[in-house]
Amino acid sequence: MVLDPGLVALLCITLFAATVNGALGYGFSSLTVPVALLFFASRALSPALVLVEVVLNAYVLVVNRRSFSAVWRRMIPVLIGLAPGVLLGSYALSVVNPGVMKLVTYVVLLPLILLQASGLRRPVQAEKLIGLPVGFGVGMLYSVTTISGPPLALMLNNQGFVKEEFRAALGVVRVFESSLTAIAYYFLGLYTVESLQLIPFIVPSIVVGLPVGAALIRRMNQETFRRICMSFDAWVVGFGLSRTLIDLKVLPDPAGYAALVVAALCDLVLLYRFFNAQREEQMRYQPATAPGDRRSA
Repeated sequence: MVLDPGLVALLCITLFAATVNGALGYGFSSLTVPVALLFFASRALSPALVLVEVVLNAYVLVVNRRSFSAVWRRMIPVLIGLAPGVLLGSYALSVVNPGVMKLVTYVVLLPLILLQASGLRRPVQAEKLIGLPVGFGVGMLYSVTTISGPPLALMLNNQGFVKEEFRAALGVVRVFESSLTAIAYYFLGLYTVESLQLIPFIVPSIVVGLPVGAALIRRMNQETFRRICMSFDAWVVGFGLSRTLIDLKVLPDPAGYAALVVAALCDLVLLYRFFNAQREEQMRYQPATAPGDRRSA
């Protein structure tokens, strides 16, 4: 029996995404969706991913439960904003044209990924005030695409969460948003045979990828690994945006690939800045060799 190319792609990309999620604590949907949308409509893909992510996000929260008490109160404004965002986004998914949903997904994702890749750090003083609109936007984005990692990571990094607190805060928000979205999808009748048939091709990748990622990150620099994953994401989203612009006849072929070219150029500039900064930091902390220690040949 020959497997459908889309299912093979789904199996491969979810394995890679689960490995990243095991290493960083997030990234599963933001890596899976841009590739999977090339083969499946949002209306079929999102319900399958949401059911899987309810369990995945609960796992992340349990693993980081020791930091739960330190973060859950700070996440309350975000959770309050999430509820109406999830409801509105779920309804939009049920009625809007799938091609338009793809376009919106890619257009929103690309600048978020590039902002995160740029290492933006600007802490917001009015955290409670900004939490409501951030929660609403994240809720809409997640319920439409199952992606919330890039904007949440951008916010939590800016607010100074340490590694364990960062993962626990992500777990709190994502358990709430995935559970609420799963319920909203049920009442809107979005669970279909097509979406449920995707789940057996996702679950094995998670079972294998999570422990592999957790082991891998112990041997690599976490920031370098995260940056490489974001670079992959930026190129995939750029390609997906180009293909969608061409498919919807917004731009002709090959002019539509301008989006990919712009995304690639921006990412290459950011990659150069990142690795150049790392090299300068290593040189700064490298001990200088004293003149008396030098040996002549």
